[in-house]
Amino acid sequence: MTGAGGGWAPEDDAPDGWPVPLRGVTESVIATKGPNDLWNLAALGLHAGDPVTARTYGNTRTRRNFERRGGGVVQFVADPRPFVDAALSIREEPEPVLPSADAWIGVDAALLDTWTEGETTIREWELTPGESEVVREEATTINRGFGAVVEATVAASRLGVAGFDDEELRGRLDFLTGVAERCGGAREREAVSRIEEYADWDRPEN
Repeated sequence: MTGAGGGWAPEDDAPDGWPVPLRGVTESVIATKGPNDLWNLAALGLHAGDPVTARTYGNTRTRRNFERRGGGVVQFVADPRPFVDAALSIREEPEPVLPSADAWIGVDAALLDTWTEGETTIREWELTPGESEVVREEATTINRGFGAVVEATVAASRLGVAGFDDEELRGRLDFLTGVAERCGGAREREAVSRIEEYADWDRPEN
C-alpha cells in the first residue's frame, strides 16, 4: 500500500509483496549467489518506498552477483553477530537463508541509476519482491547497543575507502562501540569483538 503524493508506504505496513514493514533505511542481510555457486552474505540497506531500492558502493560481490544473477535473498536478523559477519567479512554459505533470520524474501534486482562520489561508483537497484517467509513472529524490541553495532559496521566498512576520513571513522568507531558495550548485552559485546577482528581498528583501552 502506498501513500498519496510521495509514493511512501505507511511505516506500520509492509510494502506490497514484502514480509515486514520497512522504514527509512532498514538494514538487512543479502545473500547473492557467486560464480562458485556459494551464497555470499553482505549487509544491505533497504530504502523504503515504491519501489524499494538499495545501493551498492564500489566493486562489491553483491554488485557483481546482482549483475550475474539478477537478484538474491534478503533476510532480516535481530542478532547483531551475523550482521557484523555479513557486513565486514567474506562469508559464503551453501544455503542463502541464515538460521537466525526472522524473515526472508527473494528479490529481483534491476539497475536504476549509477553515479560517482569521489572515487566510489554508487549503483542504485530496484528490488522487486518474490517468494517470502516469516520464520518467527515475535515482538521486536529496541536496543541502543544493537543500533550502535549497525552504525559501527557502516563506519568500519568505509575505512580505507576514497573520500572518507579514516581518523574520523575510527573516532566514530570508538564512540559507537562504547555505546554498544554499555547499552547492549552479551551478543552486542561479542559483535564488537568481531568488528575489531575484521576492521583496521583497535578497541580503545578502558
